[in-house]
Amino acid sequence: MPNVYRSLLFHLQSPTTPAHSHNMANIGRLSTKGSVLLLCDMQEKFRPNIFQFDNIVSNAARLLQASRILGIPPILTEQYPKGLGPTVPELGAGDLTAHAKTSFTMMIEQVEKELQTLENPKQFILCGIEAHACIACTAYDLLEKGMEVHIVADAVSSRSQTDRLFALSRLKQSGAFLTTTEAVLLQLVQDAKHPNFKEIQKLMIHPSPDTGLLAFFSAL
Repeated sequence: MPNVYRSLLFHLQSPTTPAHSHNMANIGRLSTKGSVLLLCDMQEKFRPNIFQFDNIVSNAARLLQASRILGIPPILTEQYPKGLGPTVPELGAGDLTAHAKTSFTMMIEQVEKELQTLENPKQFILCGIEAHACIACTAYDLLEKGMEVHIVADAVSSRSQTDRLFALSRLKQSGAFLTTTEAVLLQLVQDAKHPNFKEIQKLMIHPSPDTGLLAFFSAL
């Protein structure tokens, strides 16, 4: 087994597994019912500085397309759009209301109100930037409330790979589930007989872009 895969396996099987994962009711099985997709701050001014920005947005765009097919509500935020610009067009979120914020967490008043109209979902699929800032703060807020948080590792990033690495490691310690774009798509449909499977399958014709995670996890 190549060293990079051995290191990755060691890291993912390390004893930082969330305590709740031993409770069969909370193993992190995704469901289309009661889930929300959170799209965090994928804005124009971040483009030149975020590691793997284009691929991160590409993966997030697949998740957004899947959420529309499967009826999972998406929620979009923008960090200080006056200074950092609008959400990038390739995300495909032009029809969504972008909630402007200055706080690092996405859990601002407008988002909380939107969640109430959705009858307070319990599962959150989180992607965007930056991993150690707005993604982390959002996840901590949700975890403190007892919510289930799924961080899509190949759809989150930071300017620094070091910050991204330790943010994901830290979030795992706090009880978030780390996953990937394609894993989310497959877990949501569960069965090739699912009425929307063929539409979801089309989103996976090309493998998700590599965002440097393998080399990255071998560092731990």
